Amino acid sequence: MDSLNANEQRELQKSMERKQMKEFMNMYSNLVQKCFEDCVNDFTTKSLHSKEEGCVVRCVDKFLKTSERVGQRFAEQNATMMSNAGVGSLGR
Repeated sequence: MDSLNANEQRELQKSMERKQMKEFMNMYSNLVQKCFEDCVNDFTTKSLHSKEEGCVVRCVDKFLKTSERVGQRFAEQNATMMSNAGVGSLGR
C-alpha cells in the first residue's frame, strides 16, 4: 500500500470498506434467514411465541459464538503461518 499515492490509498480504503459492509450484510442476511427458518413456524399471530423467541435467541447466540471462534482460529492460523514464514526467511 506504500507504493500507492494518497488518492489511490483512499480509493482502496473505500473499496475495502464497501466489501466489508457487503460481507457483513450477507452474513446478517444469512443469519436472519437461518434462524427464521429454524425457529418461526406459527404465522397465526404477528408476534413470536415464547418458544420461538427463545429459539431465535439461542440461534443468534450460537451463530455469534461460532463466528467468534472461527475468527479466533483464523487469527491463530494466520499468526502461525506468519511466524513460520518469518523463521524460514531468516535462514536465507
